[in-house]
Amino acid sequence: MAANDGEEDATVSLVDVLEEDEELENEASAVLGGSDSEKCSYPEGYVKRQALYACNTCTPKGGEPAGICLACSYKCHEGHDLFELYTKRNFRCDCGNDKFGEMECKLFADKENVNSGNKYSHNFFGLYCTCDRPYPDPEDEVPDEMIQCIVCEDWFHGRHLGCVVPDCVELQEMICQSCMNKTPFLWNYAAHIEVPSITKVSPCKGEEDVKVEVENDEEEKIKNENPKSPVDVKVQVNGTSACKRKHQEETEGSSEEGSCSGCRLREMKASGRSQTLQGAMFWPSAWRIKLCTCADCKILYADAGVSFLMDEMDTVLAYENKGKSTEQAEQAGGAEGRDPLMSLTFNFSSEYNDMKTELKDYLQRFAAEGKVVTPEDIRHFFEQQQSRKRRRANAGQYYCS
Repeated sequence: MAANDGEEDATVSLVDVLEEDEELENEASAVLGGSDSEKCSYPEGYVKRQALYACNTCTPKGGEPAGICLACSYKCHEGHDLFELYTKRNFRCDCGNDKFGEMECKLFADKENVNSGNKYSHNFFGLYCTCDRPYPDPEDEVPDEMIQCIVCEDWFHGRHLGCVVPDCVELQEMICQSCMNKTPFLWNYAAHIEVPSITKVSPCKGEEDVKVEVENDEEEKIKNENPKSPVDVKVQVNGTSACKRKHQEETEGSSEEGSCSGCRLREMKASGRSQTLQGAMFWPSAWRIKLCTCADCKILYADAGVSFLMDEMDTVLAYENKGKSTEQAEQAGGAEGRDPLMSLTFNFSSEYNDMKTELKDYLQRFAAEGKVVTPEDIRHFFEQQQSRKRRRANAGQYYCS
């Protein structure tokens, strides 16, 4: 429909709404699927990776930083001002310990005073990046995405990373410049397997570009030096970066850990290739299998506090896939063993998903034929739904004599 000023109004179809709803459901399953919404995670110890929150109401800025699990965010901090921290590794729920004063956890009160193994940052006060700003930031008028460093797990604005953010960033892992400097041996790996980019920019600025030379045959060099690598790296040319192959294609094949006679890192250092020690590094999907796992390198990782880099299941992608798999398994398990209320909820959810799928298919036929959907068409759809529902109910009725 045209607007009075001659411009077309932005329209959103019901199919778009349903697809967006499905996407949000998938995201929620990915982030929360591995977390229990009913039980505090404290008894599990320092959980490998879980969804976490910080309560600005109970532990405001200026106090002690603290993190709470998903269940405690629902049961103990309902109605409070919470910061969603996404996921953190090796964290134990703080809810109700000394950081919360006299408040006790409603789900698991028997807790130690302090979780000495937890690591905290300004994220726990709702602040992020090198600019130490909240997200979303009401004073920031620049549209920019936030990207998480896999080492310090802080979130950064793309423009504050000191490098050009490659395309297809969702298939890559990023390590910020600060963490790269704290693990200097990773610069050697960066010279061989990092996703290269043509332009480096100064952190927190972006006006002055510092050109970094990248040889035209960079991709061929990587392939020749790593003939069995499952990673297909594309070099960014003239500011345009080609996407890598899809993640499932890249991760085909297996790691040949221990197959080399020497230390891969030592060989990389001896090659003479170097990387400009500036900006964050973006790594290709499945890059971790290229890390050397010899005895000396394992000590190196441990001393730097990054032993988790050797664990492919440490990645956020692995956590999200586990969450999706868990939810799918629960749905496939049916309602057997559930209490009546949960069974009712489960059945309603299943019927809703079925109806949503059928409605989407129904509307897509109109889109394929270029027809306009009228209120009468929608009424007809739901009348068909009711008719089928009545037939199913009648077919399943039992009568007592």
